[in-house]
Amino acid sequence: MSDASAGISHRVRDWVESGVPALTGFPGGPPLIPPGSAATIARQHTDRIAAITDGRVRLDGARLLSERAAFTGSVRGGTISVGRHCRLLPTADGWAAVSCARPDDPALLGALVGREVGADPWPAVAAWLRTHPGAELAERAELLGLAAGPIAPQPRPAAVPEPLAPRPVAGLRVVDFSALWAGPLCAHLLGLAGARVIKVETPTRPDGARRGDPGFYRLLHGGHESVVLDPGDGGQRRALRALVASADIVIEASRPRALTGFGLDAGAFAESGGTWISITAHGRAANRIGFGDDIAASAGLVACAGEHPPVFVGDAIADPLTGLTATVLAMSAPGDGSGRLWDISMSAVVAATLDPRSAGTAVGESSVAPPSRREAAGAAPDSGRDTAAVLAELGVGPG
Repeated sequence: MSDASAGISHRVRDWVESGVPALTGFPGGPPLIPPGSAATIARQHTDRIAAITDGRVRLDGARLLSERAAFTGSVRGGTISVGRHCRLLPTADGWAAVSCARPDDPALLGALVGREVGADPWPAVAAWLRTHPGAELAERAELLGLAAGPIAPQPRPAAVPEPLAPRPVAGLRVVDFSALWAGPLCAHLLGLAGARVIKVETPTRPDGARRGDPGFYRLLHGGHESVVLDPGDGGQRRALRALVASADIVIEASRPRALTGFGLDAGAFAESGGTWISITAHGRAANRIGFGDDIAASAGLVACAGEHPPVFVGDAIADPLTGLTATVLAMSAPGDGSGRLWDISMSAVVAATLDPRSAGTAVGESSVAPPSRREAAGAAPDSGRDTAAVLAELGVGPG
């Protein structure tokens, strides 16, 4: 067997063992092996984490890619995402991924197509897309703040930051502003490695994952602390800045202008010696938003079999893949003790895994590992439970 063939065989095995194929394909049809090497790369990340932590955190990265579905019981939906909030639809010149996950999204989709769409926007969106090219969708989605975009017909070269010298994180303070899956997975893994994790939410923007599966939320947030601060209040804004200044690592998944509105400066934090993990859909310089399903599909990570339409790969797979990438970067630092601002584009993380070989291979249901779940390390805190205690520790008040 050639080295290339051996590499492909290894990647197929990793995919089969990951549980992702169980979530990839049409309902009632066979599971499909996705293209690329995301499962293999995920395992490389967790191997690195195990080495840095001297075996304290030893996980199977490939299985983390499908873990959420083990809690929710969700199954593959073909052109409808596992979470049922995103769809693959034909455009005038290809295919596109469109998400409708937020309460305001139906109205925004109505603005996209120029008509009232009611509670079910999909018929109107599908009709509009059939007569408009993907480039127009991308332009309008960016203007409207919609998570949508055309599927890349060919994998595009993408650069992902490379980790620096490994460093232990036990005892470090992590301030986590992120939500949903990618950032919280990074915070969770840092917590397992011994870091102290303080989750920060605002009164009007709690983590949307709190409304999701409680077991999965508990898994990612067990053993952490919870602080709620309103950046619109002068005293709480000062407390927020003091909390960030006390951190060794900050994790956030906001566009830079939102952070500026909070009075936070990622560049200055890094220049002072801290590690800032910035997770965005398409990079800090882009103004596009996205969620795990539409980001992965628009980057080109879809499975295709014969003349059938493309289907989603896994469950919001850009999220766990990015969370693992962010963790290995957070567990590295410049050798001179300086800080680092890590600009992590979720779409670039996905694109860097893509290789068209092995795409669309059908496998038997019995040969594919189902998604598996881990047990939570502790209880997840109620929102704001630790605000007073953390601020008292810092010597600042909320008002």
